[in-house]
Amino acid sequence: MLYSISMKQFFTTLTRRRCYFYRCLVVGVLTNNMFSASIASKTIQTEIACQLSPEAKAQKESLRQAALNGDRKAQKRYKSLIAENARQLQECRSQNWPRNQAIWLRLYPCDLRPGGLDEIMDRIVNKGYNQVYVEVFYDSQVLLPQAENNTPWQSVVKSPGLERADLLAQAIQTGRDRGLKVYAWLFTMNFGYAYAQRPDRQSVLARNGLGQDNLAALYNGTADEEVAKGDNGKAFIDPYNLQAREDYNKLVQAVVKRKPDGVLFDYVRYPRSTGEASVATKVQELWLYSEATQQVLYQRAMNNQGLALIRRFLNQGYITTGDLAQVDAMYPEEEEPLWQGRNLDLTKNLLSPQERQPILQQELWELSVAHAAQGVLDFLASAKSPAQQQGIPTGAVFFPGGNRAIGQGGYDSRIQPWDRFPAAMEWHPMVYKACNDTSCILEDLQRVISLAPSATQINPALAGDWGRSVTNRPPLELQMQAIRQFAPQIDTLSHFAFSWQEPELDRERKFCQLR
Repeated sequence: MLYSISMKQFFTTLTRRRCYFYRCLVVGVLTNNMFSASIASKTIQTEIACQLSPEAKAQKESLRQAALNGDRKAQKRYKSLIAENARQLQECRSQNWPRNQAIWLRLYPCDLRPGGLDEIMDRIVNKGYNQVYVEVFYDSQVLLPQAENNTPWQSVVKSPGLERADLLAQAIQTGRDRGLKVYAWLFTMNFGYAYAQRPDRQSVLARNGLGQDNLAALYNGTADEEVAKGDNGKAFIDPYNLQAREDYNKLVQAVVKRKPDGVLFDYVRYPRSTGEASVATKVQELWLYSEATQQVLYQRAMNNQGLALIRRFLNQGYITTGDLAQVDAMYPEEEEPLWQGRNLDLTKNLLSPQERQPILQQELWELSVAHAAQGVLDFLASAKSPAQQQGIPTGAVFFPGGNRAIGQGGYDSRIQPWDRFPAAMEWHPMVYKACNDTSCILEDLQRVISLAPSATQINPALAGDWGRSVTNRPPLELQMQAIRQFAPQIDTLSHFAFSWQEPELDRERKFCQLR
């Protein structure tokens, strides 16, 4: 679908709403309260709201083990205790901030072992979480049973004899038994390395001005602020490609069939390029050179002069006064080149190609960036549709810096217009910055709040662990305390990730032999 677009619609808020003075006030508040926060942490670390005591955890684990070994009395008591903990968790979270506390979780085939999901969900409840975001699509794998997987991606569970094992459905039920809301968390425009190797999907991949997909362009995941390690198989698609939308909609339809409590879309953007190209300043650095994207861009022209200049700008990276003179001569009946969102007032009194060239070239650059941004929005609208039709809440995950205008006419190469994501969706900003304190975290959060429509539900995602600093990030309790002081209206937070909090269990689950 075509839209009347302009760069102002996407990026004027980036320069209009900087709030520098307010940001200084925020940093001042942090500085003044850092000492008291560090003292309070000694208490918080040992008594965090809604977490079970060590004795209660041990009792539940003992019952789980006995129930797993066939003790019928233990099975009954364990089931009763799970229900009681669910009730207690609901009551506790309703009386404590935040009202919703979530954790990000990746599942493995070994979680199908008897009692495996019980142990994971018990530990999540023990820590006071009442929501869990289960990773359903990542690294060219989907958490769907092989027997029901009609997507182009492999199933996570591939063991013989387990073709009908539905790990996602089991996780949803096991979580709900314990009072947890279970969301499905999916990569979006990142379809994965294996997908990019398919001969029948080469036209689906996003390409730059050299005709390269992001893998061929030696895209470096470490420049992507990526917290999850080892995800080197990022392959991004052309959001205007109809095959990409069809493939992805099949996946989302299969996921919502399992009735999760929500669906979260991650990687709703283009890749972030490396080096100087991490700031896109020329059209060849944008991912506009796959066929579908180009065709829709050409359709944004509103007359022949406009189309001719769009083509030349895309092919050359610029237009010259000679180009303007040639296009004028080719279509003398047209007074001005026209395309969607064009501001005719800028050139209406200029006659010569020399006067018009720099203005038209800048407008073509702005059209190109806006076209890339619109592709992201269109793909998200298509992706969330199956969940929306079922009345299942949706959310979008993003880095707060992904939509920045940088320098003189440059943009973050991810071109992620998250400030234009639907306000009816949950916004999950990944406030993951590492600066040894909470100042950079609050700076990112302040930017999201300042750009969000007033009714938007903002659910910040934090990285770290309880009671200890991780990769120059304060303990989770200190991050949460700072957010509560800065933005008390926020009532949902999430923590990345279960694997960081339970590394030994994560390693055992990841590398065990299922059979």
